[in-house]
Amino acid sequence: MQANGAGQGQESSDLSCLNSAQNGESSSAGGTHSNGLLSSTDNGDIVGTSNGSSIGPGSGTSTSSTTSASEVGSLKKKKRLTQAEEDVIRLIGQHLHGLGLNQTVDLLMQESGCRLEHPSATKFRNHVMEGEWDKAENDLNELRALMHSPNAIVRMKFLLLQQKYLEYLEDGKVLEALQVLRGELTPLKYNTDRIHVLSGYLMCSHAEDLRAKAEWEGKGTASRCRLLDKLQTYLPPSVMLPPRRLQTLLRQAVELQRDRCLYHNTKLDNNLDSVSLLVDHVCSRKQFPCYTQQILTEHCNEVWFCKFSNDGTKLATGSKDTTVLIWQVDLESHQLKLLRTLEGHAFGVAYLAWSPDDTYLIACGPDDCSELWLWNVQTGELRTKMSQSHEDSLTTVAWNPDGKRFVTGGQRGQFYQCDLDGNLLDSWEGVRVQCLWCLSDGRTVLASDTHQRIRGYNFEDLTDRNIVQEDHPVMSFTVSKNGRLALLNVATQGVHLWDLQDRVLVRKYQGVTQGFYTIHSCFGGHNEDFIASGSEDHKVYIWHRRGELPIAELTGHTRTVNCVSWNPAIPGLMASASDDGTVRVWGPAPFLESQEVDGLNENSSNMDS
Repeated sequence: MQANGAGQGQESSDLSCLNSAQNGESSSAGGTHSNGLLSSTDNGDIVGTSNGSSIGPGSGTSTSSTTSASEVGSLKKKKRLTQAEEDVIRLIGQHLHGLGLNQTVDLLMQESGCRLEHPSATKFRNHVMEGEWDKAENDLNELRALMHSPNAIVRMKFLLLQQKYLEYLEDGKVLEALQVLRGELTPLKYNTDRIHVLSGYLMCSHAEDLRAKAEWEGKGTASRCRLLDKLQTYLPPSVMLPPRRLQTLLRQAVELQRDRCLYHNTKLDNNLDSVSLLVDHVCSRKQFPCYTQQILTEHCNEVWFCKFSNDGTKLATGSKDTTVLIWQVDLESHQLKLLRTLEGHAFGVAYLAWSPDDTYLIACGPDDCSELWLWNVQTGELRTKMSQSHEDSLTTVAWNPDGKRFVTGGQRGQFYQCDLDGNLLDSWEGVRVQCLWCLSDGRTVLASDTHQRIRGYNFEDLTDRNIVQEDHPVMSFTVSKNGRLALLNVATQGVHLWDLQDRVLVRKYQGVTQGFYTIHSCFGGHNEDFIASGSEDHKVYIWHRRGELPIAELTGHTRTVNCVSWNPAIPGLMASASDDGTVRVWGPAPFLESQEVDGLNENSSNMDS
């Protein structure tokens, strides 16, 4: 990687490979290595020079430090390091220094002829860590010429003086702290708001109070290291490397590999100790919910809808057979067991919605159904059965985030806002809706209507606005947890992803067969990185959110797959409901040996579906 700011005119040669003798010019005797960084041991007696000879601590040459003529010749024959090679050596040196391997760092810098950082930066680092603030301020004058932005000196000086001020206060030296505030910080005429805050710390009665109010670690190595990290952001990397730069690059590489991994479906762990740096990261398809784990056959007719509860512990399924079945999810084995049957839906159950706390479940019927049923899932009791008019239809519903209200409607003229007892709180006349969704603001309701669009309705100020416009009917839609993305099933078109904030079509997913049946797709997986949808060709399709082509086509159903639901608590568990009368539960490949699971991340696998 090319270092930012490295090499500008004459400065380029000054900041590239220099000998270790130059590195040691500004170091303090007995405490600094030839690489210029402080150490607890003194191993800098012999310092290599760029011509291959060695300089002892008290004489020009010695038998133990003189390089032979053949060695000099071999050194001269060495090719000049490229900028990238120098950067790598410096990164390795910085990492080794952080591990305390200072003798190794000295040898690396000596043999390569490189320098870990500029001598002026080394002095500055040492003075900051030792709390020698006046000397550190003087060092800034030397660093000024090496910086791209001279204005940054004022910011760096402000940070130094702020630390100096806080340390004086912690030590109880109020007069000295006041002098820093009035005589040094204020004249900078920089960040006056912060100066006002700092002045308030004069009223702190003791050190603990100061550290708490200032959110500061206190005088010592920790706060000075944090200060140095901030100061380094103003220095070119050719002068002083950013802190822990090698770890940062490695972490970015791991994150990029995971980001590109089609089947990565677990939480990202930023700890490098949790991954192997020796091989590329690849997740196997065997770990993805592509395999039938269970087939639920308790329904005796078409299954129109399925939905996991918000906590992932239950699955509700609705069928043409007039029942709602509640299934308990075993969080260990991921097996489902029938928990409760809710009966009496004469028209069948075409849509289900869990309340935010999973206490209640609302069931709606198909187009010719004017009734809505609100069940208490915990007791199995019917709390509310509502109908506004026999000529109306209540085919879709959405809960308000407060769990005390819901909106419902259908394709016969209007939609309503109601309380848990079915009392009408408000209504929107003349809006025939196909699907509804309440946003997290608690005020806005999204509704897809018969004009091939999604509009936002605000029940508080009674305003509405167009958000999404399609060219074909929107059969259903769902919204991501953050409220930013909407996933639409569009008649004859398939699955479309929209950005609700920018109001733009982001992506059209390929493969699915979508006519005029109502099919419900979903977001799923860790961080909702995946999208799944049923299809009229009897398959379940899965896409990575960023790719238009499916990464998996799941077969097993024998008729149209009406609905897919991804478990929000178990990223590797998914359910699909079909006209074939079954619900299929999908998970990773069964019976994986433990060593095979461990090895899946280490070995490449085919990315085909």
